[in-house]
Amino acid sequence: MRIPWARRGSSTRFGRGSPPRGGRKWRLLLVPALGLAVVSQLSVTGSAVAATAAAAAKTATTAATGAVAPNAVSEVDCNGWSPKYGTVRKLAGDTCVDPIRVVNGKGERFIDNHWYVGHDEPSVKFISSTPGSGNTMTYLTKIPVDPRQSPTPSGSVTNYGQLSIAPWFGLPMCDPKSYPQNPCTPDSDTNSGSISDPNAAGSAFMELQLYPPGYTPFVDSESCSPTKWCAALTIDSLECTFNFGTCNANCEEPVNFAYLQTNGVPAGPPSPQLSDVSSLVPNQNTLMINGGDTLAVSISDPPQGFTTVIRDLTTHQTGFMVASASNGFMNTNIADCSGTPFTFHAEYSTAQQQNQVPWAAAEGGVLMEQEIGHSEVCNSVTNQDPFSMTYPGGQSYSDPNTFDTCMGGTEGPNATGEGPCTAAACQNSTAQGPNGPVACSTENPASGALCEFADAYCFQKGSRVALVNDVPTTEYSDANQCMANRYQNGDLDFDGLSYLASSWPDGGPNHPTAFEYAGPFQANGQPYPQIQFESDIGGSSALCNVTTGSGCTVPPISAQFYPYWSLSPLSGGMGGRATACVWNFGKDLPNTINDFGKDAQYGTPDVARYGGTIISAVQNNPEFSGGCKI
Repeated sequence: MRIPWARRGSSTRFGRGSPPRGGRKWRLLLVPALGLAVVSQLSVTGSAVAATAAAAAKTATTAATGAVAPNAVSEVDCNGWSPKYGTVRKLAGDTCVDPIRVVNGKGERFIDNHWYVGHDEPSVKFISSTPGSGNTMTYLTKIPVDPRQSPTPSGSVTNYGQLSIAPWFGLPMCDPKSYPQNPCTPDSDTNSGSISDPNAAGSAFMELQLYPPGYTPFVDSESCSPTKWCAALTIDSLECTFNFGTCNANCEEPVNFAYLQTNGVPAGPPSPQLSDVSSLVPNQNTLMINGGDTLAVSISDPPQGFTTVIRDLTTHQTGFMVASASNGFMNTNIADCSGTPFTFHAEYSTAQQQNQVPWAAAEGGVLMEQEIGHSEVCNSVTNQDPFSMTYPGGQSYSDPNTFDTCMGGTEGPNATGEGPCTAAACQNSTAQGPNGPVACSTENPASGALCEFADAYCFQKGSRVALVNDVPTTEYSDANQCMANRYQNGDLDFDGLSYLASSWPDGGPNHPTAFEYAGPFQANGQPYPQIQFESDIGGSSALCNVTTGSGCTVPPISAQFYPYWSLSPLSGGMGGRATACVWNFGKDLPNTINDFGKDAQYGTPDVARYGGTIISAVQNNPEFSGGCKI
């Protein structure tokens, strides 16, 4: 059966306002019967493609066997603070899971080798008791289009890379070598995800991440391309025993990482032990996505391995990745950080509320999320702080033109930001205060303090030259931009673009169009019947007491704004009326029909589990009811 999709042809990120000839508004005529056909077709396609990927990987690479020792520089601690191993992408964990430390059945902030690594991830959790809802699903999403005009230092013009570094879809995974180091039965509700259960299953966290354009390279920034989006499958594990009795400090949060590829073969080694610069540099087979494209995002768990597929319904390109041993994926031994080839599978059969990852701040579950709090735009950047790294096999990366400090920008044209930093101390560090940023109580970024120690990584607007394996390579930044991800994981004084209402999509030409999401849809074609809104921002708020919930608010104390989820009518319709709604993220749009109380949607601190997570009550999924009813 033919799948209805967006207009034919695609628009580049600079093409907003100039649609292709014959372009039409995005239309997804979703009725229950058609939804069933869409999801069934994508599920079958995903399984067939996964089989092809596994076969291709076997012929293209030789899978490691037995225990594999980590390279000296690897991804056995994606947060970058291992005392023994260097990290390929040393960005303070901005694309890692936000972990918690569990003691006596209650969550506390997680400190990785004296560094706080939490970050801001508002999400919608989808709940269903239908078998298969915890491991097989499809989302439809339309990628934002950025303004024609370049971002401005005042924030009057923004692009999506300044608002979220990684919109993603999440799911719990089986990993018997992850916290709490117990056996796990794939695709089964016999697994427990309770943080107070010593017999809970070994659990990892999958994120299918989308990376916006404009800020290359991905090795020390956030983008695959100056103009196109890309996507990656990541699986994070945690090398600790129950109640955090023992953790291996050398490899606390190992991550498997692989771009979605048109041929299904990873760009480089995906395992925590063998990842190198090739793993993070897109190649000619990496799926590239235009702004304005409509995507069908399919997640499934066939026998050959957990599979993610993105079908670009605008360009008709497909990218996919199978998290299999034959593709080079591994899990990690807590004793010595070695890897063992491993084929990952989803943890649960259903998406019931209690089916969670016991060591994650997010109470997922089937999640739709946007990672925010990584952008400060500047008049200029200063305090040069070069980044360079060498890798096994003669690989290397060097970016001399990185900086620590944002000057001017949304804080005012004469403002001086945080930094510079040395190995031992950072100057001008700030923290959350009751009425705005205040001085941090320490200059030591390895103190575990919830402070913004520096604005780094910062990049000058325009092109610069980095060395990839000693080859001069042109990299690019759309703005004088700081990511707040080198010495802490995010904008911990809450004064950057993510926390300004004026930065977000508003239907006008100076901001990107909003993300549009339909679904997820279960394998039977039906939407998930219930949802929760949640945010883990409390953990990153210095004034939040995660035990009592005091000061754990949305927006964070002193922040001017906090983005939220809303629904707007699906473009087009049937019989002259809207057939359904799409989810948006940011603030109200001209056609918003429900914003769920704006930031009040996130509810209250879950002090019974971890007060740093603010979460709503379970409620009926509004996407296909009320004003959105088909």
